[in-house]
Amino acid sequence: MLTSQSFNCDIGGRNLVIETGKLAEQATAAATVHYGDTVVLVTLCVSDEPREGADFLPLTIDYEERLYAVGKIPGGWIRREGRPSQEATLACRLTDRPIRPLLPKAWRKEIQIVITVLSADQENNPDILAIIGSSAVLSLSEVPFDGPVSAVRIGYIDNELILNPTLVQVEESQFDLVVASTRDKIVMLEAGAQEVPEDIISQAIGYAHEANQSIINLQEQLQRAFGKPKVEVPETGINPDLVAAIPQNVKEKLAEALTHSEKGERDHSLSEVKKELMDNLGESFPEEDVLAAFDDGIRTEIRASLLNKGQRISGRGLTEIRPLGCEVGLLPRTHGSALFTRGQTQVLTITTLGPARKEQPLDGLGIEESKRFMHHYNFTPFSTGEVRRIGTPSRREIGHGALVERSLEAVLPKDEDFPYTIRLVSEVLSSSGSTSMASTCASSLSLMDAGIPIRRAVAGIAMGLVAGDDDRYVILTDIEGMEDNYGDMDFKVAGTTDGITGIQMDTKLKGISLEITEKTLIQAHEARLFILAEMNKTISANRPELSPYAPRIYRITIPQDKIGSVIGPGGKTIRSISEETDVTIDIDNDGTVHIGAHDEAAARKAITIIEGLTKEVEIGSIYTGKVTRLLSFGAFVEILPGKEGMVHISELANYRVANIEDEVKVGDEITVIVIKNEDGKIGLSRKAVYEKPPQAQVSKAKNSPSPEYPFRTQRNTQSSRNRSQQRR
Repeated sequence: MLTSQSFNCDIGGRNLVIETGKLAEQATAAATVHYGDTVVLVTLCVSDEPREGADFLPLTIDYEERLYAVGKIPGGWIRREGRPSQEATLACRLTDRPIRPLLPKAWRKEIQIVITVLSADQENNPDILAIIGSSAVLSLSEVPFDGPVSAVRIGYIDNELILNPTLVQVEESQFDLVVASTRDKIVMLEAGAQEVPEDIISQAIGYAHEANQSIINLQEQLQRAFGKPKVEVPETGINPDLVAAIPQNVKEKLAEALTHSEKGERDHSLSEVKKELMDNLGESFPEEDVLAAFDDGIRTEIRASLLNKGQRISGRGLTEIRPLGCEVGLLPRTHGSALFTRGQTQVLTITTLGPARKEQPLDGLGIEESKRFMHHYNFTPFSTGEVRRIGTPSRREIGHGALVERSLEAVLPKDEDFPYTIRLVSEVLSSSGSTSMASTCASSLSLMDAGIPIRRAVAGIAMGLVAGDDDRYVILTDIEGMEDNYGDMDFKVAGTTDGITGIQMDTKLKGISLEITEKTLIQAHEARLFILAEMNKTISANRPELSPYAPRIYRITIPQDKIGSVIGPGGKTIRSISEETDVTIDIDNDGTVHIGAHDEAAARKAITIIEGLTKEVEIGSIYTGKVTRLLSFGAFVEILPGKEGMVHISELANYRVANIEDEVKVGDEITVIVIKNEDGKIGLSRKAVYEKPPQAQVSKAKNSPSPEYPFRTQRNTQSSRNRSQQRR
């Protein structure tokens, strides 16, 4: 029987508890992390033998959402969890990014960390608990780990920094910032923000770093009590005999090949140098050792040029941005399109608008049930000149897509002002560094090209870092592929002229200082303003009208007690209206009805039908309706869609009618006036129309439908049928 023990501390006014020794005894290490009523189980298993042929750190992190954690039964036919949701994939990445750089690069035994969300109170997000728990199990295990590492979330409400805000508070906050740090350094940043100045973000990062120290202390207590002795990892390096055998002229050719600013030329020259190196040393040394030496030579040359000379191998200045290109309106039938080029990085983003019912439903552990804005990022193999299989989106594609989505949300119009579902798709056509930030720029341009009234343009820039063994370091603006690959940091910052909207920072080091963080934000600010100025030369505001191929949304208001009449039993009525008129119909709780149509005539027809179902029939109103059936004593006339009244034979004419069939037939259109409306029974008169004075009230719609925007609506989260059933 295991003996459990827990360690706790106060974080943001709530108790954070790490417990070990109770669950999953056969795992290499296991711990549960409690915060509020949110509980995650984190387990770690390590293989007995190194992974054969591995030349990388074989770390796998899986984040398992269990819908029982929030008392839900999964949707779908089989009623069980399927592929990871986008939120689960992002939580995996959020955990991997601060953990991986703290593990030894030479480690070759497979490590699997499985995070299972056992309970979610929908107040405290389990994603930061996943980072804390992963650090805790690594600290308990024999795996060498330069931790512990901790993570907290910071919000900003009413000019006050909030530690670990609840999910509801995050909705009200000016930013949502996650900071992961060790005892001394910042390891990872992730943020979405509402145009927040750099100084406030820097202040929040420092505040988070201080808060992380208490959780690091907690993990150190856990490690001292239950931690296993760490194993040693053999040192690896380039064979010194091989390095000495590399001809001097090959080293010179390598340095020269790296000076090509054009990626294709540089890659071709490097391939020639690699071939020459293999011809010289391939028979004397293993191929993998020669290739490792070649790669190390590139790394050494790039870093030495920056640290010793303050020069980039391409000849660009440290803060210089590659040539920019912006185009909009490239595709004739899409709702919006834009092409953004930075050096040899090129992204095409397409905007598509749809009605509210096209929102993406969310079946996850959070409080949101749907979202109306989506950005999808596609990284194609031809963008790097490669041949590889195209399959489902990778974790990287999902992560980059979410970063752009988060960076643009701050400038989108509110739902009530622009009740469209918006989807952006960024196609990476050429990649040489910072495709996610290029996607941010292309997406901003595409939104404006589509006529969507965004608040301001958004641009993004990727910053890099090369740090020496001493205190020297160089911060780079607009890193390209090789600088990202052989550098120490990828720090992406997106924003407007007024402030930051998105941040994502990863490092290959054991972390970076607060000083470097602040300097990078300042340098990124200058770069962002330069890019925005260039983008504004192409399009500086949204087009005044939507694309003619985009749907138009019309709005009317009906009485709340009439919503059921429009929906009908089981949604029958609303479906029939949609099918008859070829429109989409969405109804909000307050009685606001949105009709989406590509054709105005179809929208008007649907509006007429809905008004007929909801309008009160008033005595004295005159209608022109169709005769639907005849009886011996009178005729029934449909005066509004779905509403009939009866004209008694005595009210058919201002003379005596002996036989009703002699006066009207089924299908005839006649003009009548309402003379009675009691208990749902409507009495009509044709005779009174002739006797009524000219000022008689003529039936007309109460609602004046207004196309496009502005609108007044609430966020739609379900299909029309489900929404209406909930209301009733």
